[in-house]
Amino acid sequence: SRVAVEKKVAEERRDDDESVVPQSKETDGFDAPDMNFLGHSFRDYENGESERQQGVEEFYRMQHIHQTYDFVKEMRKEYGKLDKMEMSIWECCELLNNVVDESDPDLDEPQIQHLLQTAEAIRRDYPDEDWLHLTALIHDLGKVLLLPEFGGLPQWAVVGDTFPVGCTFDSANIHHKYFKGNSDNNNPKYNTKNGVYSEGCGLDNVLMSWGHDDYMYLVAKENGTTLPHAALFIIRYHSFYPLHTAAAYTQLMNDEDRDDLKWLHVFNKYDLYSKSKVHVDVEQVKPYYISLINKMVRYINDESPINWRTRWKCS
Repeated sequence: SRVAVEKKVAEERRDDDESVVPQSKETDGFDAPDMNFLGHSFRDYENGESERQQGVEEFYRMQHIHQTYDFVKEMRKEYGKLDKMEMSIWECCELLNNVVDESDPDLDEPQIQHLLQTAEAIRRDYPDEDWLHLTALIHDLGKVLLLPEFGGLPQWAVVGDTFPVGCTFDSANIHHKYFKGNSDNNNPKYNTKNGVYSEGCGLDNVLMSWGHDDYMYLVAKENGTTLPHAALFIIRYHSFYPLHTAAAYTQLMNDEDRDDLKWLHVFNKYDLYSKSKVHVDVEQVKPYYISLINKMVRYINDESPINWRTRWKCS
C-alpha cells in the first residue's frame, strides 16, 4: 500500500541521515508509535470508511483542482506584501487555538498543541539544537491564514501536502487522480517532468503549491531572520511529502537542498508521530519558549517579538 511504501522509504532515509546530522542525545530517542490516537496507521489516506477520511479526500480533490501555477503566483504576490499586521511569535501561537487542520487524518486538536508536542519531543532528544526547537514552534504558524482576520482562505489554500507547480504532478502525490481537473495538467508548458524549471535548479527557484508552509517561509525571510538555511528549508518543505517520503521531484534539487533534507528527515519524525491526545501544559512550558524567543533575537534580526507583518483583510 502507499502507506507501507512511504513508511519504508522514510525509515531508510532516516537511517541514512543519522550518519550526517547529530544523533539524538537520548539513548532510546523518540519512540514513533505504529498507530495514531484514532487507531489507524499514520497518514492513512486509503481507508475511506470514516466521515473524517471522506472529508480529507474531498479536501485533496479541491486542492488538486485549484492549485495552479498562476494561482500560486497570485497568492505569493498578495501575501508577500506583509504590510497590515504586527504580532509576537507567542501571540501568533495562541491564535492557533482557533485552528483545526481538516486535511490531517491523524489530528483533530487545536494546532498550538501540535506545535508544542513537536517542539517538546525534539527538545527532549536534541537539547542542544535550540534553533530546531524554535523551528518546531513556528513551522505551522502560517495556518493563521485560515482565520478571518488573515483573509479566511479556504482549507485547500492553506493546509495539506504540498507539491511543485509548473511541472508535472508526480504520481507520489496523495489522491493524484484529482489532478486531472487542474488546468495545468493539460498545458504543455507545465505538464512535463521539469516543466518551467531546469534539472538541478534548486528548490529555492521552484514554486510550491500555496499554503501555510510557503507563507511562513515568506514571513520569516522577509522579516530578515538569520535562522539557519536548514530551518527555512524545514518550514517551507515540511508538508512536501512526495519529496521526503517518496523521493519525488529530486531532479530539481541542488547540493544545498540535499544537505538540508537530512535535517528535514529528522524533523519529520517528530512533526508526524508526536501527535497525541495527551496535551502539553501550555503554561508550564511557556516560560522556556518565551526565553528561547528572546534568546533568538540574533536569529530574528529585530526586536525579540517578530514583526509579523501580514495582509489583514476584514471579513
